[in-house]
Amino acid sequence: MNLQTQIPLEPQKYNQIDYNSKLLLLGSCFSDSIGNKFAYYKFQSVVNPFGIIFQPLAIENLITNAINEKKYTDEDVFFQNEQWHCFEAHSQLSSASKAELLDDLNDQIKFTHQHINEASHFIITLGTSWVYREIETDTIIANCHKVPQKKFLKELLSVEAITESLQAIIALIKSVNPKGNFLFTVSPVRHIKDGFVENTQSKAHLIAAIHNVVEPRKGLYYFPSYEILMDELRDYRFYAEDMIHPNRTAINYIWERFQEVWISETASSTMETVKTIQKGLQHKPFHPESEAHQKFLQKLTDKKAKLQIEFPHITF
Repeated sequence: MNLQTQIPLEPQKYNQIDYNSKLLLLGSCFSDSIGNKFAYYKFQSVVNPFGIIFQPLAIENLITNAINEKKYTDEDVFFQNEQWHCFEAHSQLSSASKAELLDDLNDQIKFTHQHINEASHFIITLGTSWVYREIETDTIIANCHKVPQKKFLKELLSVEAITESLQAIIALIKSVNPKGNFLFTVSPVRHIKDGFVENTQSKAHLIAAIHNVVEPRKGLYYFPSYEILMDELRDYRFYAEDMIHPNRTAINYIWERFQEVWISETASSTMETVKTIQKGLQHKPFHPESEAHQKFLQKLTDKKAKLQIEFPHITF
């Protein structure tokens, strides 16, 4: 008896990810979750240089600024709740020092500019179609930073608006990096604060818009993260305590399905070696000075050295 439906997925025939690939992951907190997997296995990956960004217009704005190497100035930041913030970045970049925030923003712009030019794969995870428009400037922002809601208008992006934004993202990146591949996905994290029906509508707009631009022959792909959690993991035991975010089991499961499709066989073999080393580094011996443990450490050192000869970018 089969007690689970499963989305049929096959290994990607072209443009798979290996240890020579360079990855830039942008978008919702689900990007961070998958990005942590790439980091653990020592892929060449960068995740959300400006922090978590949930909606497509904010991602488009970030990419525009990075390509144009925008210079952040005093006009781009504001003081709220004893911290300096920028509406274009997540609060993880916020600082008690205005100078420090501006330095970080400008460093991250240069960093993002470099990786947009170098990346082989762009993994973009969209979280919501709901956006906030600052009334005073008539500007859609990336993060409210707990500024009173009366200063914003809440809007639902249409499928057409999201499609245009995704097309702009693709065109902007291809103007400087024509060989880049795009993997779009929708975050399975539900935005319940928007409302249950409103969350469903929001996700539907994202999915419809992404499928308006997906074209594998042009290096534009879709991976069904949202559908895997909704249809394959249809049980609250796969959620964290908040009953909204996927838990570690769910993330591991989605990662395994992603690996089936997008990670090359040669990379999968290297991942096993990396995993063995990572587990060895986390091992806590009862007798650190024992001969057995010293031999264990030497074997671990030899494995790291052998791996780093083949992939110099890998460090532990």
